[in-house]
Amino acid sequence: MAKEKWYVAGLSFECTQCGNCCSGEPGYVWATKEEITGIAKFLGRTDGTLDKKHLRRVGLRYSLTEKPDGDCIFLKREDGKSMCGIYPVRPLQCRTWPFWNDNLKSAKAWNEANLNCPGLNRGEKRDFVQIETIRTQKKW
Repeated sequence: MAKEKWYVAGLSFECTQCGNCCSGEPGYVWATKEEITGIAKFLGRTDGTLDKKHLRRVGLRYSLTEKPDGDCIFLKREDGKSMCGIYPVRPLQCRTWPFWNDNLKSAKAWNEANLNCPGLNRGEKRDFVQIETIRTQKKW
């Protein structure tokens, strides 16, 4: 029998629009070609591509770019709130936050993520099946 996951009783999460998940230290927000096309169309680009201001190649993959302060290129901050400028077409990596494998390794890892994300452990409770569906999602 498989080992029972520590979050079998579910976890709560509610986005507070703090923007912490979209800013900070440099990193990668991976985007597939399909996601890139969707973002481009959302931005009104008829050719379905993004330029170097928005996208960078990393090996064989693509990642959204960051502003000099570490914010995602699409993060907008207004009146103390942060918003994604491409929210309806954001990449799968963004859609699945905070239910990432690294955050779900242990209760300790979840609580460490909570230090940077005030939305963890508050708001809507997701049951185990919902969490696993989000965590293992391959496409949106």
